[in-house]
Amino acid sequence: MKLLILMLLGVALWLLCWPLVLLVLLLWPLVWLLTLPLRLIGLSVEAIFALLRAVLMLPARVLGYRG
Repeated sequence: MKLLILMLLGVALWLLCWPLVLLVLLLWPLVWLLTLPLRLIGLSVEAIFALLRAVLMLPARVLGYRG
């Protein structure tokens, strides 16, 4: 359903303002490439926090806590 609404909005935008749609289609790969390093940084930070949580919870798990 979400995809259908997105497609209908895309068609409506294409009919009403096709130069804007062409600009978005041409710039989207560039935007994706610019945000890729930020996604990698976010993934790395998330992994560091998961490792830190695992290290901090290790004594409790050794003592038998299953939370």
